[in-house]
Amino acid sequence: MSEKNSLVNLMWSEKYRPKKLDDIVDQKEIKKGISRLIKDRDLPHMLFAGPAGVGKTTAALCVANEIFGEGWQNNDAIRDRVLQLNASDERGIKVVREKIKNHIQWSSSVGDKQATEIFKLIILDEADEMTSEAQTALRRMMEDGARTTRFIIICNYLSQIIEPIQSRCVVFRFTRLSKEDVVDHLKMICEKEKVKHDEKAISQIYDATGGDMRHSINIMQAAAGMGSVSTANVTAAVGLSGRSKVGEVLRLALSGKFNEARAKLLELTQVYGMSETDFMKYANQEAYDMKIEKPDEFASIMAEYDYRLAAGAHPDIQLAALLAQLGRLSK
Repeated sequence: MSEKNSLVNLMWSEKYRPKKLDDIVDQKEIKKGISRLIKDRDLPHMLFAGPAGVGKTTAALCVANEIFGEGWQNNDAIRDRVLQLNASDERGIKVVREKIKNHIQWSSSVGDKQATEIFKLIILDEADEMTSEAQTALRRMMEDGARTTRFIIICNYLSQIIEPIQSRCVVFRFTRLSKEDVVDHLKMICEKEKVKHDEKAISQIYDATGGDMRHSINIMQAAAGMGSVSTANVTAAVGLSGRSKVGEVLRLALSGKFNEARAKLLELTQVYGMSETDFMKYANQEAYDMKIEKPDEFASIMAEYDYRLAAGAHPDIQLAALLAQLGRLSK
């Protein structure tokens, strides 16, 4: 077994990643729609939008499996037909002009009939992180390569994708997974891995991740590494102590103690490694649990700073400004 395959088997999120569309958890209507397009051999460009960890990237890889066969990643000749890029890491126009352009300029070396029957596939993950210039260039590439290349564009926020790209794709909106579906899938993994688990702990994982399957599996694997998937081990794996510190940051900010709140915030992000996205999510949950005054104004402030972070503003500056705004709210 190669080193890469060994690593995949160590990570449960990859080991149990579905290989076929039918095996994807939930998303029934989307699976039907994609299957119909593949069956008709009339595959358009597709745009998958929705929250993290609900099956968007998995669905794209399943499409590649359906078209090229499940072993395409180990076949050098076929693997060259699929280009998978993470646009959040490679978000500039240079990537579009070099990597994507080179990938679609292959039809000149094959006949027209062969090019249309054996098209290439480009999977572009986290495309909402691409710059507007790169997206404009990508739109042109989609036109130039339409005869020989199909794009699957994946994003969390559809509003961040320019309209010309949206209009050239069939849009599939993935929904957040239900608690029942996630719990059943996590139980199945525990049984296959012969890991002791209890229902309450698995339910706790869903509550902590909000239906993000990938995150749920990673938390469960971390808890299993401590001996079993119990509530105590899940609490340690999730780092709920970090979440309680978010509540402390909120209370300090709302009471007008900006410097103390900012110091606690820096501890969370730099020592505990909490991302700004997680901070916003936990802060939103904690605020409603605290039953703060003026919840409507609080929601408006949170929405503004969530948008700024999604648009690419500097996280440390924006979170500090958020704390300052919350301090004014209490007054």
